[in-house]
Amino acid sequence: MNKSITIFHWLPRILCVLAILFISLFALDAFKPGLTIWQQLRGFFMHLIPSYILFAFFAIAWKWELIGGSIFTVIGIAFSPIVFTHNYNMNHSVSMSLGIIMLITFPFVVVGILFIVSHYKKKRADLKK
Repeated sequence: MNKSITIFHWLPRILCVLAILFISLFALDAFKPGLTIWQQLRGFFMHLIPSYILFAFFAIAWKWELIGGSIFTVIGIAFSPIVFTHNYNMNHSVSMSLGIIMLITFPFVVVGILFIVSHYKKKRADLKK
C-alpha cells in the first residue's frame, strides 16, 4: 500500500472512534446525586445506546467501506436538522446551533466521505495492478 492509501485507510477509522467517544461523553449526565448506583448505571447504559449503534455502523464501515461510509454520511446529514431544531428551540441562537451541529453531526459526514474516498482509492490501486 502506498502512503496515500494508508492514510485514507486509517484516518476515517481513527476519526470515527474519536467522534463516537465524544458522543459517548454525553452519557455521563446520567450520574446525578439522589439516584441509587443501579439507577445511575441503568441510565448511563441507556444513554450509551446511540454509541452502541454507531459502533455497529463502524464495524460495517471497517469491513465494507462504501456501505459504511454511505451510512455515516446519511446519519450526519439526516440528524443535522434534528439537532439544529432542538438546539435552536433551547437557545434561540442560529450561530450556536450551527456550532453544535459542527461538533455533533459534521464529524460523521466527514468520516463517511473519508470511508468512501478510501474505498475508491483502494479500488483504483487494485485496478492498476
